[in-house]
Amino acid sequence: MMYPYLTFSDETAVVHSELRERNGDKYMEVHFERPCETGGFKSARAELPSYKWLYNEGFSDEEINFFNEFLQHNAHTLFKYAQEGGIKIA
Repeated sequence: MMYPYLTFSDETAVVHSELRERNGDKYMEVHFERPCETGGFKSARAELPSYKWLYNEGFSDEEINFFNEFLQHNAHTLFKYAQEGGIKIA
C-alpha cells in the first residue's frame, strides 16, 4: 500500500509505502511521479534507508539529485508516517 506524503508545485507527487521488514531490517519505498506534457508520467522509486533507486523512468539526473536531497531531509518523517500507516489528517 502507498500513502500520500506531498505534492510539489510542479505536480510531482510523493507517496510512500508502509514500513516493511526484510531479513530483520526495516525499510520503505518512496515513489515520485509527475505527469508529462505529452501524456503519461515520469516516475521513480527509491528505497530507504539505503537511498537505493529501484527505477527511474524519465527524470533527469538533476531531478534525481534533488529527490535524493529531499529524501535525506525527510527520511525521519517518512519513516514515522510509514510506521503509523500514513499521515492522519481530517
